[in-house]
Amino acid sequence: MTRYIIRRLLLLIPVLIGISIVTFAMLRLIPGDPAQIMLGEHATREAVAEIRERLGLNEPIHIQYLRYIESVLRLDLGRSIKTNRPVLQEIGHRLPATIELTLGAMFVACLVGLPAGIFAAYRHNSTFDLATMFGSLLGVSMPIFWLGLVLAYIFGFRLKLLPPSSRLTIGVDMQTIAQAWGLPTGPTGPSSTRIITADEFFSGFYVLRAILTGNGRALLDVLSHLVLPSVALGSIPMAIIARMTRSSMLEVLGEDYIRTARAKGLRERSVLLRHALKNAFLPIITVIGLQLGLLLGGAILTETIFSWPGLGRLVVDRILYRDYPTVQGGVLVIALIFVVVNLLVDISYAYLDPRIHYE
Repeated sequence: MTRYIIRRLLLLIPVLIGISIVTFAMLRLIPGDPAQIMLGEHATREAVAEIRERLGLNEPIHIQYLRYIESVLRLDLGRSIKTNRPVLQEIGHRLPATIELTLGAMFVACLVGLPAGIFAAYRHNSTFDLATMFGSLLGVSMPIFWLGLVLAYIFGFRLKLLPPSSRLTIGVDMQTIAQAWGLPTGPTGPSSTRIITADEFFSGFYVLRAILTGNGRALLDVLSHLVLPSVALGSIPMAIIARMTRSSMLEVLGEDYIRTARAKGLRERSVLLRHALKNAFLPIITVIGLQLGLLLGGAILTETIFSWPGLGRLVVDRILYRDYPTVQGGVLVIALIFVVVNLLVDISYAYLDPRIHYE
């Protein structure tokens, strides 16, 4: 197992290098000069040339890339062209919001998709089975941006049941975790000269922050803001999980050991959950892991529609600003999380099925 994990970790290097090359090249192909955008349309040629020289944009593209890789190896993603803050700091402030939204969407997807798939397989060819398959097809086919706009309009503006945007209502205050627990807040100084602290990072998870600080009002407000974007983002994974669960359960329910379990007089609930679902879970956990990784990138549309201040929205905003370091850093972090999630899913196989061994 250890040898397998090391080999997979080493394979991450060429994957991340390839992603960095593609991202680096595509950003340079987008029309527009970062220096010109930074200074405005009335800037002089001399001022633009000076900024380009300072940012290293006048050097050959391969030299720029080599310098970028050199800084990445030092765990330095550079400074944002727009804000002049470290890219790691900007990502650290936005990543918790994306992770929180992704986990919320996956919770909704599993909460609905798993039971629907199990019951559809148990009631094969019934009305519920047909309705589940139709709903799954609808969920996969429905564009996230359209569903997000519809949900925001109906529940946010017409019925006024849930907030249509943002993460927290104006006027609802929350202490940081360090402030509530009386812990050291970390290094002080201008935000442009330091990297995000552990307290700032974990306080970016608003649900966790509200729970740990004992702020019930803030917790309810944060959860209400999380509902609509989670439902919109989780619609496609929900449909895929339901279809995969149904397919895997149908295959397992026809096995001899299921008939034996029923012949022994076990309750149907025990047969479904303890015997059938346990043996059908490998393909399901694969789909869940893949969708969890994809949601981190797919959250871009959802974050834009619901004004969610996450990493995806940061990348979109900085593409428009031609902020090369921030976009490159954001894409690299998303890719790293995706491949790490896939690795964890593969490792989990050995624990879910003792017959699987990695050499």
